[in-house]
Amino acid sequence: MALAHDWRGKTGDSWAAEWRRTDRSFHALTAELLRRASAHPFTQALEIGSGAGELAIALADRSPQAQIIGVDLSDSLTQTAIARAPANANLAFVAADATLWQAPDGFAPQLLLSRHGVMFFDDPVAAFRHFHDLAAPRARLLFSCFRSPAESPFFADVDALLPNPAISADPLAPGPFAFADPARIELILGASGWRDVTITPFDFAMIAGAGEDPVADAMDYYTSIGPAARSMAALDDAAKQALRAQLRHYAHANLHGGQISAAAAIWIVEAQKG
Repeated sequence: MALAHDWRGKTGDSWAAEWRRTDRSFHALTAELLRRASAHPFTQALEIGSGAGELAIALADRSPQAQIIGVDLSDSLTQTAIARAPANANLAFVAADATLWQAPDGFAPQLLLSRHGVMFFDDPVAAFRHFHDLAAPRARLLFSCFRSPAESPFFADVDALLPNPAISADPLAPGPFAFADPARIELILGASGWRDVTITPFDFAMIAGAGEDPVADAMDYYTSIGPAARSMAALDDAAKQALRAQLRHYAHANLHGGQISAAAAIWIVEAQKG
């Protein structure tokens, strides 16, 4: 599955083009992160891995007096975020490696948050230590990450259809499931200076298809972003057609109430600067 360097290239480009579908697929999780982010006052916030900007834009709308900066590896995603954001003086997006990014003078966020943007670091302890150094005293950290693939049919079921599994067998490898083990999360955050760590399970239905033709919409989703799209790019025409048939059958099997969706299992992690 996608690694950090992938987000600078085709993966980032694909997600930027499909931002409407990805916003939709993460809608329930975004709402929960916004609820938690708004639970305590802040005047400056940093989003790590801000992607196409949905979370930061919504946070800026809820907190118009706060200064919010979103940082993402992908120039394409950052440009998409800039283009769709209102002309708010309190919101900015930067294309950069958040683990190396230096805050402008006077910016020390009381809130650091991320929607699935922290699992790709080669050295997660160093990354979270850097975020700790950037943060204001007693700053809050809030992020989401996937639990194990086995708990998330949205990924595991599609992965089982692929000729070569995309989910890494190495549970420590950077990637979407690198933080599946809550004990590992606690060790990483503790070693980087964060304290009072809480890790809460959150389950929601990720939407792959909707609208007038949910199956066609889901097929566009599967074949544009994610592991099926990357796998398909390496197949010959016959194998591509076979995989498309399997994906279409899977989409039909997961059509519920006019939407194609499957469960995703999440950790929501909160901590405080020590």
